[in-house]
Amino acid sequence: MNFHISKLLTLTRYLALLLVVYFVCRLLFYLFYLNYFSDLSFAELLKLFFFGLRFDVSAIIACNALFVVLFLLPVPFRSKEWYRSILQYVFIITNSIAVLANCADLAYFRFTLKRTTFDVFSFMATGNDMFQLFPVFLTDFWYVFVIWIILCFVISRGYKKIDVPVEEIQIGPLKKYALGGFTLLLATGLSIIGFRGGFQLIPIYNVTAAEYTSAHNIPLVLNTPFSIIKTADLPQIIEVDYFNEAELKALYSPNRKAKAGPFKRKNVVILILESFSKEYIGYFNKGKGHTPFLDSLMTESLVFDKAFANGKKSAEGIPAVLASIPTLMNEPYLSSIYGANTINSIANLLKEEGYTSAFYHGGTNGTMNFKEFCSIAGFDNYYGRFEYNNEEDYDGHWGIWDEPYLQYFAKQLNTTRQPFVVSLFTLSSHHPYHVPDKYKTVFNDGGLSMNRCIRYSDHSLRKFFEKAARAEWYNNTLFVITADHTGISESRYYGNYIGIYSIPVIFFDPEKKLKGVSSTLTQQTDIMPSILDYLNYSKPYFAFGQSDFDSVQTSHNVNYINDIYQLISDKYLLQFDGKKATGLYEYQKDSLLKKNLLNGKITDQHEIENNLKAYIQTYNARLIHNKMKVE
Repeated sequence: MNFHISKLLTLTRYLALLLVVYFVCRLLFYLFYLNYFSDLSFAELLKLFFFGLRFDVSAIIACNALFVVLFLLPVPFRSKEWYRSILQYVFIITNSIAVLANCADLAYFRFTLKRTTFDVFSFMATGNDMFQLFPVFLTDFWYVFVIWIILCFVISRGYKKIDVPVEEIQIGPLKKYALGGFTLLLATGLSIIGFRGGFQLIPIYNVTAAEYTSAHNIPLVLNTPFSIIKTADLPQIIEVDYFNEAELKALYSPNRKAKAGPFKRKNVVILILESFSKEYIGYFNKGKGHTPFLDSLMTESLVFDKAFANGKKSAEGIPAVLASIPTLMNEPYLSSIYGANTINSIANLLKEEGYTSAFYHGGTNGTMNFKEFCSIAGFDNYYGRFEYNNEEDYDGHWGIWDEPYLQYFAKQLNTTRQPFVVSLFTLSSHHPYHVPDKYKTVFNDGGLSMNRCIRYSDHSLRKFFEKAARAEWYNNTLFVITADHTGISESRYYGNYIGIYSIPVIFFDPEKKLKGVSSTLTQQTDIMPSILDYLNYSKPYFAFGQSDFDSVQTSHNVNYINDIYQLISDKYLLQFDGKKATGLYEYQKDSLLKKNLLNGKITDQHEIENNLKAYIQTYNARLIHNKMKVE
């Protein structure tokens, strides 16, 4: 009996070693993003570290299930040197991989502002960008690799110190296997409890962290292995029934009505700028920015000063802009099981009016399922890096530099049959934050490395408009400029749950028919309906967004991060975990989201929550049943 107790105690020491390593990972994560978590008091920080243990235990047990079974399995050779070596390798290799996931978020979190989820493997599988960029990430974030090596060394050394052979007491085989089986059964039961996070009815998931803190701080409570494991089996969304059918239709419908009036056969050019946060644009920040050309163009455009993205990834932004489809799940819509649904898009709707359509992106063909999406969305043509066909302009990482690709784009439009609807997605304003050699000293804005890329992309836009303005199609064209998502930030405001979605939305008509600043709250999914409304599109269609030119509709933004839904209205930001509201902020007065008004007497709260519930219920049902066109 003493032998089996010793085995359990030894196993406990191994798991305790891993808890220490996970604690160090969380501490490093906090220190790396100290500015992001700057509002936390020391007491609050200790509380989050304490509750984080629940998620650490769950992840450690999940990652070490095989090791636990092998370690306690009552086999006659379990004390043999060769078997103990197998156990050592299983333990070290398994946990080194888990710790690598934790370390990866020391670098990757700055781009997504959430713990990495299982959909990262979908991203790795779409195209070969990840494999080409790995050496770049390794170079730029070499210190993360060093940290990982050190932690692996700690795991290895700690295991060897704990791994002291215990001599088995000579007892009968029946009793030996009975005790061994009981020990394994006991450990299995405890492991199940630990993995589930306790005795509660439902196991813990990423969203459980919202019970302990605000949505902003959820990444500090979680760990990356847990986040990946718990989202691996969540590719599907589920239907919810907050309201009956009549109540739901009264609250929200994605069916958009036809617009009266003569149809305007104007060309449409949609420019989606990689990571172009509102933070980088001088027009919005009293001239402090890195976009002199865009600033000047905005003075001749209709600018929405309360515009928000629907996601934090390119694969979420593209369908939102071009097909009015947000991503309200962990998997980006493009790579989800719903990505092949029949949909409306700006391309297939305007095709009915005789439009030619095309999507341009200088990235390697196949990147992030863009080409497949364009086919489903009804675009006539897709132009990627291979169609550009000049590797001298390849940036070595993502694709073709913005300046030459935008010039190619302008040239292509000169030969495109009108009327046309085309979209171009830029790529140079992205990690690893390089610009062509000839511009390294020209665009050197200081501060964030991103700044020089923004300046370069802005310069590329200037050159494009200079060329386009000489074309005969130019004056009969509506230009819409926005971002796929926001980029890295050095501001507390642009780093919180309002600021991380703040993007530009600009409508430019060379005939000067659109001009000024609109205070209408808008989002990426509103762009397609707004374009159709402006053109007086005469047929009903399906869109999760609505027209910014429709003064009757109530405007809002909906997004999803860290398993929390957010609705941003004109006045409030509401956070909702699928069952209950977890946060309510009057962001116009409380821009840093410090004062949670959830328990206060806010008269609008019930209405806002019902609007969000109706949106979620409609979204889930329409995706699940592939009903994303007008019924």
